[in-house]
Amino acid sequence: MDKKKQLIDQLKVVINNLEKDYSNEITSGVFQLIYIRYKNALDVMENNEDIREVNIIGGVRAYMDSYNDYLNPLLGELHKAEKLNRELFHA
Repeated sequence: MDKKKQLIDQLKVVINNLEKDYSNEITSGVFQLIYIRYKNALDVMENNEDIREVNIIGGVRAYMDSYNDYLNPLLGELHKAEKLNRELFHA
């Protein structure tokens, strides 16, 4: 599977987790920032726009700056997406 497809799938995983588990929190704060970035990134990727417009790097850090919850599964999903994003840009 190519990196672009993997990233699209991972973006969807994060968005679904946010909508399912954090529906009340995505209206403001850090969760809103992450949610908007991931929704915009998915739109860019699915519409074959310039991938340099994808701006998800920093979501892990933003989460960790706001919450001291290293064991949250969402954190792992954010990390996977950021890693795939870096690999895509350096491929």
